[in-house]
Amino acid sequence: MNTQANVLIINGPNLKNIEKRDHKIYGSDTTEDLENIIYSECKKLNCKATFFQSEYEGAIIEKIHNATEDFIILNAGAYTHYSIAIRDSIEMCKIPVIEVHISNIYAREEFRQTSVLSPVCSGTITGFGIYGYVMALYAGLDKLRKEKQK
Repeated sequence: MNTQANVLIINGPNLKNIEKRDHKIYGSDTTEDLENIIYSECKKLNCKATFFQSEYEGAIIEKIHNATEDFIILNAGAYTHYSIAIRDSIEMCKIPVIEVHISNIYAREEFRQTSVLSPVCSGTITGFGIYGYVMALYAGLDKLRKEKQK
């Protein structure tokens, strides 16, 4: 799976310092741990990752609109459950978007069990902690490889 690719990783609200979240739900990994593991995997896979985090819906939408990378890994945080604006930006996006959640949203409060984003994303990975991002990285690279073989 050795390919030159660029991935944009977008994290939404309350994900700047994941280590401050409830450890029973989010684990004890830090934002720095997440970035280090992704950079390490990218080095092995000959790809490049760029991280972006915002508490603001509009900034996330603009980042999706302006993305020039090969694919996006998106953890929209709470916006997952109600942001039609982010959904619309994903739907307009010309590159694949993979939705990721650190916690298993389907094992949480009822309002968290619905993603308005999933139907317009290439796939969703939920409940594997920060390793969900690694899974998304591999899934995105595999999708690119398959598209190039067509």
